Amino acid sequence: MTEQSDELTGPDLTQGLEISSIRPGQLIAGHAFGEPVMLVHVEPNWFAVGSKCTHYGGPLAEGVLVSESIRCPWHHACFDLHNGAAVRAPALNDLPTYDVAIESDIVRVTRKRDHGQVKGEGHRALGSCAPERVLFEEKATFGPESVVIIGGGAAGNACAEMLRREAYRGPVTIIDPDPDAPYDRPNISKDYLAGNAPEEWLPLHPSEFYAAQHIEILSGVEVTQIDIASNTVRLSDGSSRNYGCLLIATGAAPIRLDVPGSDRISYLRSLRDCRAIIGKLGAAKTAVVIGASFIGLEVAASLVTRGLKVTVVGLETLPLERVLGTELASLVKNVHEQQGVTFFLGRKVTAIEEKSVVLDDGTRLDGDLVVAGIGVRPNLQLAEAAGLTLDNGLAVNEFLETSASGVFAAGDVARWPDAYSDLRLRIEHWVVAERQGQVVARNMLGARDRFDDIPFFWSAHYDKLSIQYIGHVERWDTIRIDGDVTKMDCAVSYMVGAKRRAMATINRDRENLETEVELETELLLKPPPPVTLEAMEA
Repeated sequence: MTEQSDELTGPDLTQGLEISSIRPGQLIAGHAFGEPVMLVHVEPNWFAVGSKCTHYGGPLAEGVLVSESIRCPWHHACFDLHNGAAVRAPALNDLPTYDVAIESDIVRVTRKRDHGQVKGEGHRALGSCAPERVLFEEKATFGPESVVIIGGGAAGNACAEMLRREAYRGPVTIIDPDPDAPYDRPNISKDYLAGNAPEEWLPLHPSEFYAAQHIEILSGVEVTQIDIASNTVRLSDGSSRNYGCLLIATGAAPIRLDVPGSDRISYLRSLRDCRAIIGKLGAAKTAVVIGASFIGLEVAASLVTRGLKVTVVGLETLPLERVLGTELASLVKNVHEQQGVTFFLGRKVTAIEEKSVVLDDGTRLDGDLVVAGIGVRPNLQLAEAAGLTLDNGLAVNEFLETSASGVFAAGDVARWPDAYSDLRLRIEHWVVAERQGQVVARNMLGARDRFDDIPFFWSAHYDKLSIQYIGHVERWDTIRIDGDVTKMDCAVSYMVGAKRRAMATINRDRENLETEVELETELLLKPPPPVTLEAMEA
């Protein structure tokens, strides 16, 4: 993944191109009316859409065409070419679209379309543009009477947005104790913590968006009880909300280290946590990061970028070896060491002192700042108290329904039957959570969409190393490496038997995306499994 320039490149598509020079399916990056535009021919149709992904600006002309949709090579967002609709996370905003005219052997872009307000449209399963403003109904005439969403993170926000895309006009309420939600949580351990991104970049949308969409956000308020029998949630401010459908997307909380002096440890889960860490940087010259996890290493990279001398302590022999294997884990360690990070691996922390961290072998590490990233636990207290079925998480079926009718779960709390691996999974990935929220929205409105997306995540370390991971495997038989890991140009496949179950890539964005499509195609050939958990009426 590389930075994209704002400079316009490629042909001026308003001047036209010879049709005979364009192959079917060819993605042509150019510009029109001072904006980057991509032209593509999917027989018999021609499409012109914005050429930059609305998530982080990825180059769509380097992506993959799937039928009449385009997928971004960076983080696998998907857009409908007919109307530019962002049909699959992590992109939440639609692409601009343009009219195309054919004149003899010339194809040209003629004007930019105005999406305008979507009025009077009924339910559509996929491909809907976001309405500019919702025609709100206090008593919904379509879908559930109302929707309450507990949690304003990836899953909760994506669910609310998709409800509006799918023409639901009834009350939608997001409730989250985090006063800043919803925002781009992956960024807080990366560019924002490193000082490379201003805080105004973090909100997923401006407040005006939620007002226009009639999405009520109760931030800084906590749900204290779910009453399944009465379809009610009770709140910490003494009020309550009735629901027709409920989404539990309560996320996870950091595991906290219980050692002497642990009150000095900072944890990073929320924007508030990140601000607190940044507030401690002025007086800090050294930092100890406890946990060589993805979050721990991203924090380490950000603190190095801030000018601190960083030490990472972890129980494993190589950071991330259990997830990525020896070769990639060695690369990750080398990249951090080249930036000045010191590792103490195979060690655990026994105490935190005023200016140091004590290890189990007696070593004392200088640490003006101490941050721990040693994993998270799903927030299941509400679900457990409500009597919902738990299974190392909140158990859901293929449609992300819990054991109670009208109650769904998504994100870090949900444990679902994965159609590809035939395992029940609970995965703590931002993109997975968003896509689950989108599926929940459609199912709340009567669809029976199975959640069968292939899991995807990415991890960035400095400006030097970005790893993309598609699929999921907890154990593998062999690892197959294509390319050179040490040169950061590789695709690493994790094989179970003779089948590739997952792939991690560095600087091979398109290959990672193509693998996603291959895994999806393989999944299509499998018969759908029976429903594993039927929702029961209260």
